[in-house]
Amino acid sequence: MLDIAEVARRAGLAPSALRFYERRGLIESAGRTGLRRAYRPEVVARLALIHCAKSAGFSLAQIGRFLASTPKDVELRRSMAKRATELDHEIERLQTMRDSLKHAAVCTHASLVECPKFKANFRELVR
Repeated sequence: MLDIAEVARRAGLAPSALRFYERRGLIESAGRTGLRRAYRPEVVARLALIHCAKSAGFSLAQIGRFLASTPKDVELRRSMAKRATELDHEIERLQTMRDSLKHAAVCTHASLVECPKFKANFRELVR
């Protein structure tokens, strides 16, 4: 068992965030050690999943639904597939931006914005 302070430290969250997630039904404490909440070690992985889902643009309500979903939840699965496609596009855009910045860092053109490779990368972004 891990106390709330240790879970918070491992997850990079404030203890108040853990209590909030618990109130929202996203995580569950396993009891108390003295006056402090205690959690099973696997809650840290669940918090990582919650963080990842938040970073992907899901609301806490959507995350809660995802955490409780079953294979029969067709609507949720459709929503997840749609968001995965949106993330694919975002990843492509970010990779193009990364490649453009890497090129810009070493480009020898007098005017960077006139560099054919640099311009080509940004044409990719507006497709």
